[in-house]
Formats: sequence, structure tokens, C-alpha cells
Amino acid sequence: MRMRPTLSWTPTADLRPGTTDPEPVADALRTGGVLVLSGAGISTESGIPDYRGAGGSLSRHTPMTYQEFTASSQARRRYWARSHLGWRTFGRARPNAGHRAVAAFGRHGLLSGVITQNVDGLHQAAGSEGVVELHGSLDRVVCLSCGVFSSRRELARRLEEANVGFEPVAAGLNPDGDADLTDEQVGDFRVVPCSGCGGILKPDVVFFGEAVPPRRVEHSRELVGEATSLLVLGSSLTVMSGLRFVRLAAQAGKPVLIVNHDPTRGDQHAVTRVALPLGATLLTLADRLDISVDGPAAA
Repeated sequence: MRMRPTLSWTPTADLRPGTTDPEPVADALRTGGVLVLSGAGISTESGIPDYRGAGGSLSRHTPMTYQEFTASSQARRRYWARSHLGWRTFGRARPNAGHRAVAAFGRHGLLSGVITQNVDGLHQAAGSEGVVELHGSLDRVVCLSCGVFSSRRELARRLEEANVGFEPVAAGLNPDGDADLTDEQVGDFRVVPCSGCGGILKPDVVFFGEAVPPRRVEHSRELVGEATSLLVLGSSLTVMSGLRFVRLAAQAGKPVLIVNHDPTRGDQHAVTRVALPLGATLLTLADRLDISVDGPAAA
């Protein structure tokens, strides 16, 4: 029997409550060398829901796993129908104040790097450079047979041509760009193969149950080693792909600071958790540091 990946986490009673004082984060930024680790919570103000917050998508939706996707043509049809519809909204999302603030901190030399668990590309759209996309990006598609990468926009065009009139109304959108559709709405949606070899196409993202590429993990470990502190933004740290870097930083004696409204699986390793709305908090921090978040790169 295949084990389901960890999708939820229950806080323990001994966790310290969050604070409403962001000054420790401001102090860390003043020191510089801060490595940002962001999660789905930083993109909610751009219209992309998170997994586990209030109204999070896990309450109504179980994400596709790598095992299901590769083993079942019906699972692939269901995934691509939902993802194709979701891409119409997901692909139009724009950076919010949180993304712009992170980009501004980077422009002012306060950050040593940015690692994101998100697949939306909004950090880069806001102007952040050298972002490590831990879980990949929905902008790219890879063939599981020949390994060739291609553009998601090109795939969207091909899927439109293969499914003329496909216009169901989704019940919601998920952080991975997957729209909520019933099996009846999916119907006989047509999946297109790799245009080069005819193989199976998969978004260049790490599905639940799939391992993050080792070189990407090692690069992120190196960034933790070079950083002065680690700042977690909008992540519950439920899955090990992000939590491992919090543990690594704490073991190295580097301060871990978290801005997340709800408790996280990494709270026990953090010197503080600021339990405030993320976008407004990052704007407050930028104001305290006399930094404008609306530089040219944020346009």
C-alpha cells in the first residue's frame, strides 16, 4: 500500500503563542544576510489560496500525487482538465505587497537569497533575483519520456485547440493552479502528448509524494549555511521540503524568524513568530527600514 504524503499537522499545546511585534524581524533585516523561505501564504493576497490557512484548499481538495499522475491516464486527464482551467486565472496573478517588499529588501542588500515553496513565479515578477523554486514552476512543462522542457503557454494553446468549448465553472482554485472540477465537468477532456516524442507531459513542479531534485536541495542547504538568519514567510512548514531548512538553520545556531498568522511546524525552532497579516507586516517592516517597495523592478 502506498503511503499518502504528509498533508496536515496538528499543533502541540507547548508551542509559544505568536507575537504582534515585528521588531525582531526588523532587527534581523538591519543586520543583513537574511535568507527568505516563503510559502503559499505570501501569495494569498494575489488571489491564490493557500493549503492550510482559514478556508485553505485542503479542506475540500486532495492534491495530485506523483504516483497517481504517472500510473493512471484517467488521473492525468483529470489533472490537466483542472490545471488547464486553473491556469487561466493562475497565469494572470500579479505580485502583491509582500512579494514587492521582499524584492525591495533584496535590492537594498538585506537578503542573502530567496527560497520559495510556491510555483507561481510571483517573487520573480516582483523583481527578486536568483530565486530558488524549491517545488518548480507552473510556467514550464517537461516530458517524462524525452526530458525536453517547453512553455506552459504553448501547452495551453494546444489544449485550447484540442478542447474547443471547454468552459466549466470551477468551485475554486488551489495553490498548485488546479481548479476544483467534478468528474462530470472533466468529461472526455483531451490530453495532448509531447510534440517531440509523443510522451507524457507533466508540469515542472514537484507533486506531493515526489522528491525535490537533490541539486536544488543542496543549493538551498548552501544558502542556509551562508545566511545570517532565516526568515519564513507564509508557510506552515508542514512538509519536510521546507521544514528541513528551518531545522538546519537552528542546528547551526542561526536565528529563525517566522511571519505566519497560524502556528507552524517550525515554531519550536524559531526565536519568534509574528502572528499578523503578511502583506501589511512586510510593508510595516519596509517603512521602519525606510525602504520603498515600489521600485522600478516591481512594476
